Amino acid sequence: MNSSAREWDADTYDAVSDPQFSWGMEVLERLQLRGDELAVDAGCGSGRVTAELAKRLPDGRLIAVDGSEAMVAKARERLGDEATYLVADLAELELAEQVDLVFSTATFHWILDHDRLFGRLQAALRPGGRLVAQCGGEGNVAEHARVIVSVAARPQYADHLSQMSGMWNFASAEETEVRLRGAGFSEVRCWLEPRPVQPQRPLEFTSTVTLGPVLAQLPEDQRRPFAEAVLAESAEPLVLDYVRLNIEAVAVA
Repeated sequence: MNSSAREWDADTYDAVSDPQFSWGMEVLERLQLRGDELAVDAGCGSGRVTAELAKRLPDGRLIAVDGSEAMVAKARERLGDEATYLVADLAELELAEQVDLVFSTATFHWILDHDRLFGRLQAALRPGGRLVAQCGGEGNVAEHARVIVSVAARPQYADHLSQMSGMWNFASAEETEVRLRGAGFSEVRCWLEPRPVQPQRPLEFTSTVTLGPVLAQLPEDQRRPFAEAVLAESAEPLVLDYVRLNIEAVAVA
């Protein structure tokens, strides 16, 4: 699930994203919907969770948004006319009308400027509309990130990755609450939840889900060796120390 302009391998993501799907279903279970809402899935990815949200809106409308054209195409393939679709950076989101719900999972940590993100989401919501989301939070995949930095410093990769900037924004619950209130939200509630994951297909999972921004900066013939080097330097079996940041807030006028 993605919000930036970087393209994703949507087919592989769809195949390996069971953890993200499971987390998304848990967030969906927290929603209490009438069924007639106008909702946005902000970072729809390949549409697995989006399809489940659509089932909860029998009399509503759903807008599936993602920054990756490949992801949006995969979501459209899955949902057809159950949603409308938009390729857009969430930090620049513009909608034709305000919505009742912004729902998002596994996305916001890809956006470095959360102040701008929350400002755009608040503008997209009608007064009283809800933001219900989950993303990577403080401490997320910390050991994995350390290994990535270590491998990136090796001579064969360093020239390509010397300008590598932060890939993720893993924010704390406290700073997220402050940012949401500053953006015009009330009834704000944020909390962290450890959720370790042992990927069943480590190479495909890491290459697609966690290493994408790094691999995109490398020549094609160095991408698989880099991913393999990250796995070789990691403990076996690979367990990623995911920490989820849960977000609930209400937009004010």
